[in-house]
Amino acid sequence: MGRNMKGPMKRVSRAEREAAEWHLRLGEPRVSTQTVQDFFEWRQDPENAAAYGRVETVWKGARAASGSPAVNRAVAEAMGRPRRRWLMTTGGAGLAGALVVVVAVTCAALWGSGRQVYRTDVGEQRVVELADGSTVRLDTDSVVRVRFERGRRGLDLVRGQALFTVAHDSTRPFVVTAGDAAVTAVGTVFDVRRTGDAARITLVSGAVSVQGSAGGPQKRLAAGEQAVLSRAGPVVRTVDAGSVTAWSEGRIVFRDRPLDEAVAEVNRYLDAPIVLDAPALSKASVNGVIRTGDRAAFVEVVAVTFDLKASRDADGRVRLTPENNSGRAPG
Repeated sequence: MGRNMKGPMKRVSRAEREAAEWHLRLGEPRVSTQTVQDFFEWRQDPENAAAYGRVETVWKGARAASGSPAVNRAVAEAMGRPRRRWLMTTGGAGLAGALVVVVAVTCAALWGSGRQVYRTDVGEQRVVELADGSTVRLDTDSVVRVRFERGRRGLDLVRGQALFTVAHDSTRPFVVTAGDAAVTAVGTVFDVRRTGDAARITLVSGAVSVQGSAGGPQKRLAAGEQAVLSRAGPVVRTVDAGSVTAWSEGRIVFRDRPLDEAVAEVNRYLDAPIVLDAPALSKASVNGVIRTGDRAAFVEVVAVTFDLKASRDADGRVRLTPENNSGRAPG
């Protein structure tokens, strides 16, 4: 048990401890308006928001897995007799500390099971720290399944896009599958986007090997190269990795992108999408940078640039049609 405890406990950060305290405060029978306001202010920091999400997720997982012998042993050891005496003398701070400990040891038990699924909603991004110190940044509407085993760190990108920053471990390759693609790395940074069974892999730094998930020859990528894999096999080209991964900084970069593809890309971050109802302009070239989720800015620029009219449908969608609308386009 000592070996399992060491890793998780080292990763308990200030944000995790504060998140544990907030989890306790918000779980009390009565919570003041000021407390709620303070919590939302604290959670504006992305690191704090991610920490609170981890605490909530793992706490729910601990409750769901309460019948697991591994989890029960971990929690029992964390809440053993010496710590119970300490809790009696330290009050709320001790409870928060205990929550952090329980979260940490529960993580250890759940890591051992190799059954973690992380997901984001439309318009949401999330950073996940894995048991080995690697991180996964999930883009909008994405799902990744993690299965770490003794000799292999395995992940499956079920849908969407993710940026992987891999902790070096030459004894355990880091393998990401995404539809028809399998990517193998040891210590590197790379981006994977899955569309159906097709996948696009962009190497930011280091080196990776890519091949079809069903096997076949491997292709080794260098930094700045991108491989598109489908059943037809891999196609490799040179790209601007910074532009490809700009989404991780909240930006979308368009370089000679067809208008219909640009609209589709912006729509990935929107609950109420943009409808391009101008077939003659669907392949018109788009260049520029837009913030992810900023529908109003994109609609306004596109409407002015291509002389389109922007109108709002009853369901909240914005429709772009020929003949520019005078005045500001709706967002």
